[in-house]
Amino acid sequence: MAGYKETPRQKMIAMMYLVLTALLALNVSVEIIQAFVSVNNSMETTNENLKGKVDETYSRFEQQYLMNESKVGPFWDKAKEVRNLSEELIAYIEDIKWNIISKEDRITIEEAKTTPLSDIEAKDKYDESTHYFFGGSQDGSGGKAGELRQKIETYKSNVLNLLDEKHRNLKLGMDTEGPYKDANGNKQNWEQHNFYHTILAANVTFLNKLIADVRNVEIEVGTLLYGAISAEDYKFDMVQPRVIPNSKLVFQGDTYEAEIMVAALDSKQNPEVTIGGRVIPASGGVAKYTVTAGATGLQSYRGTIKVAGPDGEMKEYPFESDYFVMTPSLTVAPTKMNVLYANVDNPISIAASGIPESQIQPTISSGTIRREGNSWIARVPQGQKATISVVHNDGRTQRKMGSAEFRIKRVPDPKAYIANTDGGPVAKNLLLAARAIIPRMPDDFDFDLTFEIKSFTFVGVRGGDTYERPGTGNVLTQEMQTFISNCKRGERIWLENIIASGPDGNRRLGTISLIIQ
Repeated sequence: MAGYKETPRQKMIAMMYLVLTALLALNVSVEIIQAFVSVNNSMETTNENLKGKVDETYSRFEQQYLMNESKVGPFWDKAKEVRNLSEELIAYIEDIKWNIISKEDRITIEEAKTTPLSDIEAKDKYDESTHYFFGGSQDGSGGKAGELRQKIETYKSNVLNLLDEKHRNLKLGMDTEGPYKDANGNKQNWEQHNFYHTILAANVTFLNKLIADVRNVEIEVGTLLYGAISAEDYKFDMVQPRVIPNSKLVFQGDTYEAEIMVAALDSKQNPEVTIGGRVIPASGGVAKYTVTAGATGLQSYRGTIKVAGPDGEMKEYPFESDYFVMTPSLTVAPTKMNVLYANVDNPISIAASGIPESQIQPTISSGTIRREGNSWIARVPQGQKATISVVHNDGRTQRKMGSAEFRIKRVPDPKAYIANTDGGPVAKNLLLAARAIIPRMPDDFDFDLTFEIKSFTFVGVRGGDTYERPGTGNVLTQEMQTFISNCKRGERIWLENIIASGPDGNRRLGTISLIIQ
């Protein structure tokens, strides 16, 4: 919407008004007065046309507001304020016009509103209108003329205050400062120059010209405000498709998600992109960030983009992003080794290539799993199978990484030993030195697990008689040791009914059959 400019016809009307005012000061004939009527008729037509342009400006403004209230709202509010201020001043000028016609021609206000200037008999008179404008003051500042001047100045000030700072030096016309001089070169103020002994026809024409000036202000200011709607919008000359994935890493069975859009670019302006103090070169409006992938896992980076705004000032926009670095990996594990032992702490190693351990979250279908030190500990009850499932949680999204199934087995029985043997020939002195039954787990059992001997039965045979004594704990009693001391070479001793306590309760271990050497 272009700014309003006066047409050659309007400029001619304004020039004629000035010429006629000058001629009137020289007491020119009635033909000149009739010329004022002609100029006034043209002025009224011009005001109607200007009113149509003003309405068109506000109509376009309102359409933009209805399409985008948040963006246009602040400017539309100011435009409506300009309209209210303008309508208020025009109504005030119109009221003055009807009053001076009524007083000078001695007709009612309603008749003044409907009677053309050409039909007004007192259009060459000035007594009543001069008195109306000047009141009791000599320079008019204390009468209606002074009040009109103040209204005009207040109107211009209020309108300019609605504009952005850089537009407040805008020239709005309706100059009230002058300098003004009479036909003899004497200095005058605005009130004297326009209303002192000025005939009614000239006054009406001048007031209609003031209305035209107000309409011109409405158009010019409305155009500025309308243009300001998109003044801060960036101008683009290139549109390209862009696919932005939700994540740079997707696991099997997970969902890939991406935003697909068009990106507007200004190929004539390269942004200033800085990441970690490093300036990223740009070409064709696009900067490409490249970096050698080093450490594995989640890698984050942040920086700023500086680009010249519509006003030429550099605007800074911070950004941040991340990506995953993974290393090729191969895991080979025999299926039969996938075993969890019931009722004990089973160390579990869980590792995902390129994923920090802090972002790994496992769950187990039966029992519990927890983090302890550098590994995970799974504890399961007796059963057939348990499944451990792993999720990658980076704080924003959760991705399924897979699962592993484990068979659940009972902890194997320990084997009972004494004097470092589980049966067979044994030296008497070694047996007496050892004195205690020790439970040992099988060599292929890798868990650091211990059992405790709770009770046993000591059995020996001498002279055809059976010697049998119960034992508590794992240490041989003094009586048992005495029996061993009295044994002869080749005699037998049995440690039977050995009961050991473990993590899942008591176990009955095998018999230790010894031959004294």
